[in-house]
Amino acid sequence: MNKQSFIKGTLILLAAGILNRILGFIPRIALPRIIGPEGVGIYQLGYPFFIVLVTIITGGIPLAIAKMVAEAEGAGKRDASKQILQVSLMLTLTAGTLFMGLSLLLAPWVTGVLLPDERVFQTFISMTPMLIIIAVSSVYRGYFQGKQNMIPSASSSVIETIVRIVCMLWFAHLLMPKGIEYGAAGAMLGTAVGELIGMVALLLQYAGEERRNGKLLPKSPPPDTSGLKESADTTRGILKRLAGIAIPVTGGRMVGSFSYLLETILTNRSLALAGIATTVATAQYGALQGMVIPLLLLPGALTVSLAISLVPSLSEASARNDRVTIHKRMNQSLRLALVSGAPFAVVMYVLAEPLCLLLYDNREVGTMLKIMAPFALFLYVQSPLQAALQALDRPGRALVNTLIGALIKMSLIVYLASNPAFGIKGAVIAILVNSVAVTVLHGFSLSRLIGFRFRWLDYIKTAAVMLIMGASILYGYNHLPFSTQPWLQFLTSVTVGFAVYLAVIFMTRLVTPRDLERVPVVGAWLNRSSRR
Repeated sequence: MNKQSFIKGTLILLAAGILNRILGFIPRIALPRIIGPEGVGIYQLGYPFFIVLVTIITGGIPLAIAKMVAEAEGAGKRDASKQILQVSLMLTLTAGTLFMGLSLLLAPWVTGVLLPDERVFQTFISMTPMLIIIAVSSVYRGYFQGKQNMIPSASSSVIETIVRIVCMLWFAHLLMPKGIEYGAAGAMLGTAVGELIGMVALLLQYAGEERRNGKLLPKSPPPDTSGLKESADTTRGILKRLAGIAIPVTGGRMVGSFSYLLETILTNRSLALAGIATTVATAQYGALQGMVIPLLLLPGALTVSLAISLVPSLSEASARNDRVTIHKRMNQSLRLALVSGAPFAVVMYVLAEPLCLLLYDNREVGTMLKIMAPFALFLYVQSPLQAALQALDRPGRALVNTLIGALIKMSLIVYLASNPAFGIKGAVIAILVNSVAVTVLHGFSLSRLIGFRFRWLDYIKTAAVMLIMGASILYGYNHLPFSTQPWLQFLTSVTVGFAVYLAVIFMTRLVTPRDLERVPVVGAWLNRSSRR
């Protein structure tokens, strides 16, 4: 398989992530126009419970597989990588099948009692087949990432996104005449089809790699007692190692997943205590989770890519006790997260209302976005910090930090969202405090663990560049002669802002020509140009 460097692997995933995020805005814009904000709310209400089930089934398994395969490959034990894949598949398939059956059986109780709107029943049923599909896909993604081959994960995610967009809009349109709850269920069915095609793409790429390498799946062991005993011992050893890595990571993700589920329930219940009707509360929550949060997480394509690439890279460096590489990778990751996320945060703050009017034709969404945008940078650096703790065998510390943040968030939601003076803005404030608290705790934990020192000058430079960019955008928006065409006024002012931003980050050396030389394609072009 083709192993990529840390930077190259990150950029491959980044390219796929950016494309997926851009494509993802097609349903974000079109779906509310088909099923309305209330339908989006119903679609979103089922997701938190589903995320809890996915976390139980897969949880830290992909990360554990990536870490174990990276260690096996580093030691030259290629057969061990294949065995890790097989044992992991057996484990996740069993769990996926079990929880899919339980979900179908308990669906009436979950949607009628636990979730705040019983109209989510059809959507909940539509999402249950994805449990098995995601279980299989997560194992193969972890396997490829452990090999430091990010192409299969990137390409399959793009294929999945394209199919999902087409199917969810088509199915939502077809089922909407039966009622808003069926329209939301149609969108979820489309998501399931996308996941299925993405899984098939991964399996085909795995089969193709096997054919190219002239390898077949390992043959069954000979039917003698010693062979069976050795195979059983190896399987138990892999399961024990998987559990040792995956359980603490799963615990951390379970805290996040249960937090998301409780956030959904408590937000709607608290809004009801504030005197807001169920249908209005569902629509407001749908706007927050289906419109505002996706905009904030758009630059998260890079941070997720960095986190995925960091795990095998830091695992190898940790196995060699190479502190220099660990510190180097961490500083690269945090600087990239800041530099890539900062301009988006500026645009979302300065032009929040014009952006949301263009995308969603909804000014209230812009108000929420403006409140959250300044704190987005904490979200962008959180993923690399958490991935570093997990890769350095401190998932328990990441779990405790996440739990503390979740407790703070839940308490604030109950206190603020139930107050009529705050309403949905109370939930917004709670989410922001959670993101700041968890990020600061992760940074403190990493500093204590490896003596990591943050390059504060980079953060000061980033803040200064953001102010300059914000001023240029605001000036362009108010003075460029396109006020009769809102979309053109928005695009030209953002273009001016990004041009200023790029110029200033090179002037302040937040990004250098040497950084560009490491970028695939761009680096090769620069090298050829310099030799001429």
